Parts: sequence; structure tokens; C-alpha cells
Amino acid sequence: MSETATEKPAAQATAPSASFAFVKLVVRDLEPMLAFYGQVLGLVASQTIETPEIIEKVLRKPGQETGATVILYKSKDGSGGRQVGDAYGPVGFYVRDVDAAYAHALAEGATGHREPFDTGNLRVAFVLDPEGREIELVSVRRP
Repeated sequence: MSETATEKPAAQATAPSASFAFVKLVVRDLEPMLAFYGQVLGLVASQTIETPEIIEKVLRKPGQETGATVILYKSKDGSGGRQVGDAYGPVGFYVRDVDAAYAHALAEGATGHREPFDTGNLRVAFVLDPEGREIELVSVRRP
């Protein structure tokens, strides 16, 4: 009978502590997109990050100091080389009234993608921003 070394069980990997921080949207035309997200969703630029190559605007709700943000990213020389594709899901936002938010988004330049509908206790609609990104508007219906 031969003796074999007892193998130690592999240490269980522990995920690092992480919190969701931002979604970064690469835009072709920064100022109109900044205006769109401000007018449609009430987001304001709370910070600007600028290097010789890029400019980013960090968007938050007014008065919000922490939490997830939307960042609009623009390559200064237009060489971003990125295009809106279909291998991603929508950027989602909770709103008080999906129907009103949907109508307002359309009035501010969004394209209707899916009219408001109910699913379970949620009211949901989809629009496209002026550069074609999908935005999901969601509200929880109270019984």
C-alpha cells in the first residue's frame, strides 16, 4: 500500500468588496447628450474629468453626493472607434410615472422603442436616446 500526500482543499476564493459605481456611455456629441440626459432624466454634471485625449461628464441627480452615476465619455479627436451595438442591455432608470416620463422623453428628442406596459407590479417603457442607446424607464405600481 503506497502512501499519498493528503491534498489540502483549495482555499475558497472570496470576492473582493465592490459596489456598483457607474455606467460609462461613449458619445459622439457631448453637449447635446448632456442636455438630453439633463432634460429627460434630470441629471446634472457633478464632475468633469478631462485629459488632452478625452472629456468625461459625471452625471448625478441634483444633491446626490454618492451612489451610482452615468458618465458621458467623449474622445476629443473623435477616434473613439466605438459604435452603438446590440450586445448590451438598456440603461435603466426608476421614475415616478412611466407614462409621463415616456411622453416627456419623446418630447425631448428620444425615439419611442417600446410603449409603456405592465409586467407584474412594474410599469415599464423603452426609449432610445438621440444616439441610439436604449433607456428603460421603470416604476413600481403600488397595490
